[in-house]
Amino acid sequence: MLSTTNYKKFKTSRLRPPIAAFQTPVIERLHMKLQRALIAFMMLLLSATAFAEEPVKQSVLSVVQDTLSQTWQSTDYELYFPVNAWHNRSYYSAEKIRGYNEDPWGLGIGKYRFDDDGDWHALYTMAFLDSHNDIEPIAGYGFQKMWRPTDDFHLGAGYTVGLTTRKDMHYLPIPVAAPLFTVEYKQIAVQSTCILGGNGNGNSLFTWLRWQLDGD
Repeated sequence: MLSTTNYKKFKTSRLRPPIAAFQTPVIERLHMKLQRALIAFMMLLLSATAFAEEPVKQSVLSVVQDTLSQTWQSTDYELYFPVNAWHNRSYYSAEKIRGYNEDPWGLGIGKYRFDDDGDWHALYTMAFLDSHNDIEPIAGYGFQKMWRPTDDFHLGAGYTVGLTTRKDMHYLPIPVAAPLFTVEYKQIAVQSTCILGGNGNGNSLFTWLRWQLDGD
């Protein structure tokens, strides 16, 4: 038999949502792990780019700080207009494709600069409609090596690292590391990234227009 006091404790414990008791510590630990993974990945990619053509004279952290600081201090801005989110039909059923949104209406803004080698750097933020028509924000850093066949026509390839959140992932921060490809004419460019995945997830091509407001 339970005493009145013990019964109240038992009743209260039954009414308490089982997840609520540990939700905050779990989220905090996951958040810290994701942050550390993202920072480590950024440091690796940036250091590989920065040290490719010159002797190692700075620490990796200094290179990351300098690169981000110089980009943040730029007075040149660009706008982003998402136009398409294509899902690879080889990895999704026809039923899934019919239920997905592939028109990711949204808007973004970023600061950009070109370094001494003519390569593109940017800090950006963007929000768009994801595959389920829910708003997905993203913010991060992008780098591209640029090739200039002519004065006005340019090609670029590089990467982006950042953080995003999604409703179907309970808006937990999700680290992003993906390739970037660009076809550019004067100040207008088409940029794309591919999201890798497995059967029924990822394996998509996300494309947007980029308009440099203060570019040459």
